[in-house]
Amino acid sequence: MAKTPTTETPSLADLRREIDRIDESMHRLLMERGDIIDRLISVKQTQENGSAFRPAREAEMMRRLVERHKGILPLDTAESIWRVIIATFTYVQAPFAVHADLSAGEPHIRDSARFHFGFTVPFVPHMGAASVVEAVAESKGDLGLVPAFAVAGASAWWSALEFDAAPKIIARLPFIDRADHPAALPVFVISRAAPDAMVREVSTWSIRVSGWSAKAANALAPIAEAVAVPDAAFDGAALLVSIPHGGALSAVNNVLVKADVTVRATALVGSHATRYRVPSGPR
Repeated sequence: MAKTPTTETPSLADLRREIDRIDESMHRLLMERGDIIDRLISVKQTQENGSAFRPAREAEMMRRLVERHKGILPLDTAESIWRVIIATFTYVQAPFAVHADLSAGEPHIRDSARFHFGFTVPFVPHMGAASVVEAVAESKGDLGLVPAFAVAGASAWWSALEFDAAPKIIARLPFIDRADHPAALPVFVISRAAPDAMVREVSTWSIRVSGWSAKAANALAPIAEAVAVPDAAFDGAALLVSIPHGGALSAVNNVLVKADVTVRATALVGSHATRYRVPSGPR
């Protein structure tokens, strides 16, 4: 009587050899990516001007990462690996530093910087978002990280972004949005990016108003996110308003007017991708 074929369980040595093979393949692929980046640098020198940052392309890469991810490897680990790869190869193309406002808590902002940019990119601490904006404005291509929420005692740092030649908000991190994200501090990324590289799903506006109130804040909340600080110049408030994809500045203005707020001035200060929301817990 013929025996039924059986599948042998691989030995630990066999499995470790497979891991070594995969590790070597991953390293070779990273070196191959480096070779392509080296060629890309040469092409950019002759065909393209502007910053090495490509916010729209990065957002699309991260969306594809989430959609294809499966298995026991935590999504957070895959996200950080890809972020560091992107940031490091961008640094190789055009060296830059990350300036960060520590006023919202040094450990949290350092976690965000290292999670998204790794340790190769220099980290430059500042105390205050205005100092970060100033440093980025004076640089050739640095990034700034500032809290995407109101910090006690902070000024309207975003007013420095209103000028045409000023840097802009180009991203909002973390891009993959979940309650238990290991680098969950919400931050705006400020830098200069080529116009065709920007992602314009969420527009960010500097809006100066008089008559700001809790009533106005509650009325605005369903259609836009807003950071507000006192603005003595208009006896009111300076707002940083993020309008989601499909929204419009006119709708924000209408809501404010109905809440007895007078809009004094508006200026576009950047844009970023819509955050990719995933459920909490392992994926």
